[in-house]
Formats: sequence, structure tokens, C-alpha cells
Amino acid sequence: MLTHITIASRELTPFEQLVLGQLCQGKSNVAIAHETAHTEKVIENTVSRSARVFGIKADEDINVRVLLALAFRTHYGDAAFDRLDAACTHHEVDGGGISLCDLHIH
Repeated sequence: MLTHITIASRELTPFEQLVLGQLCQGKSNVAIAHETAHTEKVIENTVSRSARVFGIKADEDINVRVLLALAFRTHYGDAAFDRLDAACTHHEVDGGGISLCDLHIH
């Protein structure tokens, strides 16, 4: 089944961005709720509402959280993943001797 993800139909609220930033770090709804001092239900609703912003619909074959993280990254850029502290395999050294991700150089 082909999944269609649209560009965001509206800007995400700061809270939605916060929740999706946490989601992109692999955190569960329970962990996000604890960190943001909200209930798990508020986080669930925020994730669902954010998925609708990108036109992501759940079904038995779709992992909404994965597609939502990808959509968020696409819309807000790689900065959404900066806090993962994961090594990039696309590094090049620039003229000043600084190692930069090749994907960000071009």
C-alpha cells in the first residue's frame, strides 16, 4: 500500500513541535508526558493531531510515529535530529578543517 504524506497543512504549534522533537528522539508517549508535565492522553492527542497536519492516516500496515518523524524532519529540517548525537557517515572536511555532513554542504 502506497502511503501519501503531504506537506504540512498548517504550521505546528510550539507544543506540537516540542512533542514531535521528543518523538524523533525515540521517546514513548509516557516519557514525553512525563517530560512535558502533561498526561499521556494529551500527548496521544497531540501526536494524532500532528499526523493529520501531514495527512498521515493510521491503518494496520502503517506506523504513524515513524512516518510522522520523517514528515517532521522533512518539514523542519535535520535540526529535528541534532539532539540524537548520532555519528553521520557523510562527513567531509571543509576548507577550514571542520568536519561537516556532506548532505549539508551542498
